[in-house]
Amino acid sequence: MTGAREAAATEVVIAARGVQVRRDEREILVAIDLDVRAGEVLALVGPNGAGKSTLLSVLSGDLRPTEGTVELLGRAVSGYRPLELARRRSVLSQANTVSFPFRVLEIVQMGRSPWLRTAELADDQQAVMAAIEATDIAHLLGRRFTSLSGGEQARVSLARVLAQATPIVFLDEPTAALDLRHQEEVMRLARALAAEGRAVVVVVHDLSLAGAYADRIALLDHGRLDAVGTPAEVMTADRVGRVYGLDVQIHRLGASDRPIVLPLRD
Repeated sequence: MTGAREAAATEVVIAARGVQVRRDEREILVAIDLDVRAGEVLALVGPNGAGKSTLLSVLSGDLRPTEGTVELLGRAVSGYRPLELARRRSVLSQANTVSFPFRVLEIVQMGRSPWLRTAELADDQQAVMAAIEATDIAHLLGRRFTSLSGGEQARVSLARVLAQATPIVFLDEPTAALDLRHQEEVMRLARALAAEGRAVVVVVHDLSLAGAYADRIALLDHGRLDAVGTPAEVMTADRVGRVYGLDVQIHRLGASDRPIVLPLRD
């Protein structure tokens, strides 16, 4: 896949510098400098309203910043045509709304649309079947998307994104509607994509889940980057408590030093 080779050849696949986003005179993002690297899972975490989804939209090219620059694979993201961008990055948004009652298989196949009239078109069936297997939706293929539960819709939408087969993958709260097993499977899948050399940016609310699977964590607070680093570096009781306004304790998992965040309760 051409896009995957591009990503593998460049360590920093997305570079954001001085990014600011304003809406109605309100600062949503302020002075964001952030790199996204091939072969890593980067988790965006922070309280509600911290700017996580807005930052993901800016990094993916779906939203232009008020100020600052974003480069994707060494080129301004705003300079890509929509089809070019769709061949380099895929985006799972929070909203899984589909207006028409397409069958699940049709939804997954839509992920291949950027590759029409290209050599990669020959990979369609393999990419679709791999996405179906990875998201555990084979038993849903004949059903209408509109008849599915929220969690089932989330997994089908993720399969569509995976079928797109891009070197950069953006996932906005992919575990929000899922049960415990499927939350773990989605994050394991993110790790597997990174192991293939892809860059994965994921917005996640569960700090322990982010700590278990991310290579780096970017912690946002009121539109600013409070900290960026490994889970062990970012997830300290003082920092998490200050940003979230809640006393917590951090447990470390064995030699990996992966943090588990627990609120202190009476």
